[in-house]
Formats: sequence, structure tokens, C-alpha cells
Amino acid sequence: MKTPRQPPLRSARTWATLTVILVGAGLYALGAQPFAAGLVPAPWDKLAHAVTFALIGSAVGVASGARGWRRTACCIAGALAIGVLDELHQAYLPGRIASWSDLAADAMGGLLGAVLLAAVQGAIRRWTARHH
Repeated sequence: MKTPRQPPLRSARTWATLTVILVGAGLYALGAQPFAAGLVPAPWDKLAHAVTFALIGSAVGVASGARGWRRTACCIAGALAIGVLDELHQAYLPGRIASWSDLAADAMGGLLGAVLLAAVQGAIRRWTARHH
């Protein structure tokens, strides 16, 4: 007997939710390791924050199921929420420092994730329109 196939959007939201959980857990676990202190030197650490939080922000945007400006808000808010937790965690770790500039890079990453998500959605929409 065939199992019913899950709708693509629901499946994407599930994978996005798992991505947020796994990346967040990875930040928590790996960030507590001694090698994490000074792993990426300044100013490249801000780029690392922006890229990491672009992934988190876009995953939160997909997981939310929101559209338009609401999805953009979810991307930024999700990146900021996890960024705040990450910075609070770092404040209590030896050799680590909580930083407002890191949090700003996290927010920029969330915005970048929203922009990339909108671009991918637009490309998919155009491709679908041409091939159907």
C-alpha cells in the first residue's frame, strides 16, 4: 500500500524547522568548546555571523509559513532571537565575549536570509510559470 505523499510546502516547513533546531543546538554545543574562542578572527567573524544567521533566518522564514513582509519580519526576528540566546550563552563562557556588534551581524544575516528567500521564491515562481 502506498503511503500518502506530504505536500511540498509542509515538507519544506518541517525541514526548515529541523534546520533551525539543529543549527541552534550546534551553535550552543560547539560554541561552548574551547576551540570556539577566537576561531574566526575579526573582522571575518562578522561575515561568519551574517552567513550563519542568514541560514537561520531563512529557515525560520520558511518554517513560519508567512509571506511578504511578515516572512521578512520572521526571518529577522528568528535570527535575532537565536542571536540573543547565543550572545547570552557566550557571556558566561570562559574566553568568549558577548557583543552588540555580533548581534547586529546576526540581524543583518536575518535580513540577508529574507532577501535570499524572496529571490529563490521568485525564481521558482518564474520557472514554474514557464514550465506549466
